[in-house]
Amino acid sequence: MIMTAQLLLSLSILIVVHEWGHYITARMFDIKVEKFYLFFDFLFPMAHILNFSLLKIKRGDTEFGIGWFPLGGYVKIAGMVDESMDKEQLKKNPSRGNSGLSRHGNDLL
Repeated sequence: MIMTAQLLLSLSILIVVHEWGHYITARMFDIKVEKFYLFFDFLFPMAHILNFSLLKIKRGDTEFGIGWFPLGGYVKIAGMVDESMDKEQLKKNPSRGNSGLSRHGNDLL
């Protein structure tokens, strides 16, 4: 039982540090961050099922929270689209303000 708790705590710290990198990078480029979550607040990968969180705090434009499904975490960045869900967005050319981040975003993260 103690080892399970230690594993969960260690993974949680790793997830928060990883997602914090996404958060800080988005903020450096003045991109709005809508959500910062440890664990998922929905049944992954079905975002419309069981939407609730254990803890939710809104600071500025960002909602920080702890979800109920302990599989990972996520940062929801404004303007980013899940490619698997929005085929129409993929057909459009990238906007001028976002094209540099799209081209070089993986180098930063």
